[in-house]
Amino acid sequence: MTTKNLLVELFVEELPPKALKKLGEAFSSALADSLKAQGLADAGAAVTAFATPRRLAVHLTGVAAKAADRAVQQKLMPVAVALDASGNATPALLKKLASVGADASVVPSLKRAPDGKAEALFLDTVVAGVTLKDGLQKALDEALAKLPIPKVMTYQLADGWSDVKFVRPAHGLIALHGDELVEVQALGLTSGRTTRGHRFETTVAAIEIKSADTYAQQLREEGRVIASFEQRRNDIVRQLQAQAEPLGLTPIDAPELLDEVTALVELPNVLSCQFEPEFLAVPQECLILTMKANQKYFPLLDGHGKLTHRFLVVSNVHPDDASQVVEGNERVVRPRLADAKFFFDQDRKKTLASRVDGLGKVVYHGKLGSQGDRAERVRAIAHAIVNQLRMAQHPYTAEAKDEFDMLDSKVKEAALLAKTDLLTDMVGEFPELQGIMGGYYARHEGLRDGVAKAIEDHYKPRFAGDALPRNHTGTVVALADKLETLVGLFGIGQLPTGDKDPFALRRHALGVIRILVENHMHLSLPELIEGALPAFGELIQDPSEPLLGFFADRLAVSLRDQGYSAQEVDAVLALNPARLGDVPKRLGAVRAFAALPESASLAAANKRVGNILKKVEGELPTEVKPALLTEAAEQALADALAGVKPQADALFEQHDYAGSLKALAALKAPVDAFFDDVMVNAEDPALRANRQALLKQLHEAMNRVADLSRLAV
Repeated sequence: MTTKNLLVELFVEELPPKALKKLGEAFSSALADSLKAQGLADAGAAVTAFATPRRLAVHLTGVAAKAADRAVQQKLMPVAVALDASGNATPALLKKLASVGADASVVPSLKRAPDGKAEALFLDTVVAGVTLKDGLQKALDEALAKLPIPKVMTYQLADGWSDVKFVRPAHGLIALHGDELVEVQALGLTSGRTTRGHRFETTVAAIEIKSADTYAQQLREEGRVIASFEQRRNDIVRQLQAQAEPLGLTPIDAPELLDEVTALVELPNVLSCQFEPEFLAVPQECLILTMKANQKYFPLLDGHGKLTHRFLVVSNVHPDDASQVVEGNERVVRPRLADAKFFFDQDRKKTLASRVDGLGKVVYHGKLGSQGDRAERVRAIAHAIVNQLRMAQHPYTAEAKDEFDMLDSKVKEAALLAKTDLLTDMVGEFPELQGIMGGYYARHEGLRDGVAKAIEDHYKPRFAGDALPRNHTGTVVALADKLETLVGLFGIGQLPTGDKDPFALRRHALGVIRILVENHMHLSLPELIEGALPAFGELIQDPSEPLLGFFADRLAVSLRDQGYSAQEVDAVLALNPARLGDVPKRLGAVRAFAALPESASLAAANKRVGNILKKVEGELPTEVKPALLTEAAEQALADALAGVKPQADALFEQHDYAGSLKALAALKAPVDAFFDDVMVNAEDPALRANRQALLKQLHEAMNRVADLSRLAV
């Protein structure tokens, strides 16, 4: 069967740039998958996606003009229903045959085969392969229906009566099998072989595509368009580096901006521009954001990561003299930078403290009050966290008291002022700068450095891989801020569902986990939640149980993502460790224990002990009576446990979890001997209770670091 390559292009008005990459990938994959499923293309056929501001296209190799015929065996009905006592077809069978396009002549050729407990009749038929015209029409319809369109437009066709719904008005459709036209229809269009090139630089008004394989080359040479999204993106990256390197500078790393700019141009041309250096007095985050968000420019940084007064523009035209393009972009960016400078200057005329009362007029949540209420709750929770840190401090000296008193003072101040930059002009224009601008304004006012950093850092970590707060004050305020959000929203039943998490509660939970774990903080998560509750008064119900489960789920996912096995994670989290800061050390200890030669036997024994104790009715006995240790093996286990347990417990209290588990390895031989020689469920109730008590002590000793039974194969 001969095959040819296939090209399909949909030519439209300018597509939404932030969606173009996904639209191009979805269109090509859906169309190719449908053709492969219909047998018109092999599973290994190469798929090339094209996406420009005004087109979605796909090139597929090895497409047949007609799919191969397929042998199909179709179940008809049970033999008892299909044939009478003489073996002749019943009316039911004849009716069924007619419905599938057959008649009584095929009855002798029908096959009998078991179907469950009965026997059924089957009809062997050959289904003709679909033609490319029909198959492509189906594939095109399916691909368009599956497009992840952010917002659908409704527009009229040329007849003035018919309406079409699509992401943007479509003006052209190409479908070429090799050099042959395939007639299909979509969005009120009938396929042809003509498309258009660059709006300004094309060499011809219309481009007649000769064949599927000349598409990209013709667009490049005749239309001045780079059809491939990835090729344009790579070309932009190359040009950015080429412009920046002679200046000794580096373009800002902004993958999302790069994708958006790639979706805005058909033939990129990177140009170097600059603005007045005096604008650099404005915080660089403001300037970078306005250039990226409003102008789609690439700011240039020096070797220390500081913003310079130079930036790069990706133009869609290639004039012989680019000076006017450069001057135009420099002229356009100036008012934007001037606005940023104006906002910065105006904001600094008012202190953050003077804005506190204004937070009371900003609604946070209908059931949780204003941002002012929220700030007071964060302040109270932060104070409670400081007190919990005091309790965990050993020894608590006079010097430690002074340090905690100072921390409490800074924490209360930072928590009260942390949200005030929401009322500034700069954050009003650029919400992404909340926290960052608060830090700048705090330093401008001369607030303590620890307070300024805490205001700037209290949203951290904002995303996966983001840095943690830089000091103790920021750490406490960030914890308090995230706990206030989680406890408050869980307390009013506002839980995330499925993929919907409008308040980013999963991100907040991961932030709390990272702060506690990576800072090795000796704080109990249940106590942190309990300490946050009084700040809400009667506004909420106690959400501790569902919230702790939510944290456990997030922690398990995070640990598995870090490379820990499901067994290791389950073993540690089965104990619901209150101090998340200890979890990495526990995981490391479990991994080290699993490498010991005694681990498999002890894990299996631990699982066996747990199963035995679960079956005990009533309250488990706790005291082991030496006089009732009648068997040598149980006496040996009791002696070994008495020798090992104090050492393992002492190491556990010192947080040497690996050492604690390693000490348990000495129990392997006596534990094995116990199960070989001793009947736990003895007929004598006193002996049985004594042995259960011994196993309970063993179980408790073995499961302080982790539930070792989870390691049993």
